[in-house]
This record gives sequence, structure tokens and C-alpha cells, in this order.
Amino acid sequence: MLSDNKKIRRGHNSSVKSRNISAVHVKKQKEFKKAAKSAAVKQEKSDTEKIELEDIELFNKFSNPSSGIKSLIESEFDVEMSVRGNIIIVKGGGKNVKSAGGFIRDLLNLFKTNVVVECGDLKRLAKIKLDNPEINVETQIYSSILLTPRKKNITPRTPNQKIYTDAIFKNDIVISIGPAGTGKTYLAMACAVSLFQKKIFDRIILTRPAVEAGEKLGFLPGDIAQKINPYLRPLYDALYEMMEFEKVIKLIETDVIEVAPIAFMRGRTLNNSFIILDEAQNATNEQTKMMLTRIGSGSKIVINGDITQTDLPSNKDSGLITASKILRNISGIEVVNFDETDVLRHKLVRNIIKAYEKN
Repeated sequence: MLSDNKKIRRGHNSSVKSRNISAVHVKKQKEFKKAAKSAAVKQEKSDTEKIELEDIELFNKFSNPSSGIKSLIESEFDVEMSVRGNIIIVKGGGKNVKSAGGFIRDLLNLFKTNVVVECGDLKRLAKIKLDNPEINVETQIYSSILLTPRKKNITPRTPNQKIYTDAIFKNDIVISIGPAGTGKTYLAMACAVSLFQKKIFDRIILTRPAVEAGEKLGFLPGDIAQKINPYLRPLYDALYEMMEFEKVIKLIETDVIEVAPIAFMRGRTLNNSFIILDEAQNATNEQTKMMLTRIGSGSKIVINGDITQTDLPSNKDSGLITASKILRNISGIEVVNFDETDVLRHKLVRNIIKAYEKN
């Protein structure tokens, strides 16, 4: 019989051996899982999709660096893209390749129908496709509002802009609130010019408060018309872009188009007119009420503003805020809100707006 010491030693050795076998088994399992994961990652990275181009014009769109399409797709979808012959080759992660491939096919269908897609729209559409690969980006291209003399199509470019322009065509009074660069004034002006050209309105009236922002009006040179002209300049600029310069001058001279500060609107009734009150965050409650009650037979009024940029004295409430609260449930009046996702100026503008909101 084994002595007690030998039995203890044998039991200890058996335990050590068992632990070693178990450790080896765990190690092999980890190695197997690591290898499987590596193989899966390798497979995902090596995914490739090939898309055939039908004609040379489409080849030029995707292969020409100046178009920016190739670099935009690569950066937005994190893929590598090349054009060989009439074949587009997309390489990258499985999901990204699939989304990029779907995006390219959607673009090809758009290009075949001669739809012009600008660089800003391409980026917006790419983000939509990334968020929802099943969506067809063609459904995110909205109808043109106005074709300018320079053949530029003015269209809504975000869902909120589409809601806004639809509201303008549908309602007699529209109030829009949102940060700079969301197209509030520009799209309202495009709607006004479009409906004027279709002879739905006889006049276009553009107005804004001449609120002193840091400088007194008396500080500016010239008579009263020359003093207030800088406040109205953005409205003139939009007009000159959307209509021929000579025609705008003639229409202004004959008062068919009127650009004036809000104080000049008091006591009037504006019939058959498309009226835009811009920078309405600087209008007082009294001014806003006065402007809303100027609307006459066959007229439409759009009131725009950014409530974060008011220049009113601290003891004065913004008429834009009050109107948006007390009028939103009245039939025929619609309130539309924009946010930083609708900003279409320089990409830094959106980040600036976010930073100020956080602060």
C-alpha cells in the first residue's frame, strides 16, 4: 500500500495535470475565437461590389476628380472606390459597401433622368442613405420652386425646408423660426417670385425692422432712405439673384416690388400681395400685430426670424416669439421650426450654432 505521503503527492500531481489540461483547453478556445474573429474582419474588409456604367457621361461623372463624387462617397461611407473601364468597384466593410453600392445605384437612376444634384445635396443624401440603407434617395429630391435667370434651380434641400415651402403655398400666414443659414428668407423669396411670375399676386412687399444693433441710425451718412438701406440689403441681394437686374429695378421704381422698413407699413391694407417680414425677432409685439393685421384680400404673409439673435432692448418682448405661441392653432396659420440640421451654409456654421446652444 502506498504511504500517506505518496498518496498526497499523487493526488497533487493529478490536480496539477488536470489544471494544465484545462488551461490548454481555455487557451485553444481563445485562439480559435480570435482566429474566427480575425477571419470575419478580414472577410468584411475584403467585401467588394461591382456596378456597371452604361455610358461615357456616367463614367465621367464618377471618374472625374473635379466632380467630387468619388471622394465624397469614399469619405462618407468609409470605402475605397475605383473606376475601371465601365465598372465601378467599391471595397470596404460589408455594411458600408452595401450602403455605398445602393447609393451609387440611386445616383445613377437620378442622373439618367437629368436631375442636377449639387455637392451639398450629395452629402445630405449620403447621410440619409447611411442612416437608412433601404431608402431611395430619389424620394429625398424635392421639386423645384424657381429657376433663376442663371439657370439655378431653387429647391428645398431638407425635410424641414420642404415642410416650410409646402406651408407657404398652402397657408395665408406662415411663421418660421430657426438659426441663420436655414433658408428661411431665401426660400420665402423664391416662393414669392415664383407666384408673382405666375400672376397669382400683383405685388411683392419685403420688410424688416430697422433696429439699431450697436450703432445709432444717426451715425450713418445720408438721408433716411440711405440710412435704412443697409438693413434691407439682404432682401435686395436675394431679389437680384432670382430675377433679372433691370427687371427688379423697374419693378421697384413702379412700386410693384416694395422694400421698406416695418414702420412704413402702419395704417395700410395690403391686397393681392406676397408679404415677407424678415428678421422678425427684432419686431415688438405691437409691430408684429400691426404687420399681421395689414394682410388684405388675396394676400399672403411669411414672417421669419431667429429668436437667438434679437437686438431688442431687454424690456421689450419679441413679437416673433409671442406670435408663434398664440397663433399656432389657428386654421390658415402654420408655424415651422428649423434647427441646426437645416443649416446649409459653411459646415462650421452648424458647429458654431451647437456651441452657442450648449453655452
